[in-house]
Amino acid sequence: MFPVIQIGPLSLQAPGLILILGVWVGLVIAERSAPRFRANPNHIYNLVFVILVAGLLGARLSFVLQNLEAFLQSPLNVFSLNPGLLDPWGGLAVGLLAALIYTNRQQIPLWTLLDALTPFLSVMLIAWGLSNLASGKAFGTETQLIWGIDLWGTTRHPTQIYQMIAGATILGIIWPSKKTTNPARVPGETFGLFLSLSAGAWLLTETFRGDSVVLPNGLRVAQVAAWLMLAVSLWGWGKLRKRKPPEIPDSV
Repeated sequence: MFPVIQIGPLSLQAPGLILILGVWVGLVIAERSAPRFRANPNHIYNLVFVILVAGLLGARLSFVLQNLEAFLQSPLNVFSLNPGLLDPWGGLAVGLLAALIYTNRQQIPLWTLLDALTPFLSVMLIAWGLSNLASGKAFGTETQLIWGIDLWGTTRHPTQIYQMIAGATILGIIWPSKKTTNPARVPGETFGLFLSLSAGAWLLTETFRGDSVVLPNGLRVAQVAAWLMLAVSLWGWGKLRKRKPPEIPDSV
C-alpha cells in the first residue's frame, strides 16, 4: 500500500495519479488502434471526456447510495477527492448512458466508437486495480497462499493484482493486431466481448474480496450485478454475431 508519493516537499495522492496516468496511456493506445476499428480519433477523445465526467459523477453517486449511512454522518465526504470513494461499475453504467446520449445528438455511430474504446477501457481496468493496491481499497479475504500480501494486519488475497491481471488479459484478447482492419464483424461486437469478459472477471475477483457489500441472504451485491451484466452482454454479443457484416465507412 502506497497512498502517498513524496517528491521532496510535494505529496502526491498515488491512487489519483495512477488513474490519471491510466487515462493518458489508455487514450494513446486507443488513438493508435482507432484506424484498425475505422474510428475517428477526435471522436474518441470527445467521447472519453463525456464518459469521464458522467462516469465520475455516477461512480460517486453509486458509492454514496451503497454507503448512505456513513455519508449521512459525514455529508462533506461526498465531495472528497479520494478515488477510493468511487464505484467503478456504477460509473461505467452512467458513463455508457452519457455516451449513448452524446453519440445520438452528434449522430456518431455509437457501437463502432465503443469498439474503438475497448483498449482504453481495458487499460483503465488495470489502472483501477493498481489504484486500489495503492490505497488499500478492494482488499481480499485472509489467505495462507504464498502469493498473499500483508494488508490491514493480516495476509490477504491480492485482489487488486487479480484485477490488474484481468484487465491485462482482456486487453490482450480484444486489442486488434497491426495486420487487422475492422476486427469486429459488426459494430458493437468487440465491445460486447469486452463487457462479457469484464463481467466474468468481476465475478471471479469478487469471490476473493473481503470488503464486499453482502445482502441479507448472503449474496454479494457486486456478483448479482456482474451476473446480470454477463447475461445481457452475452445475449447482445450473440445477437450481434448473427448479423450480416455491414459496409463500414473508412472513418466515423
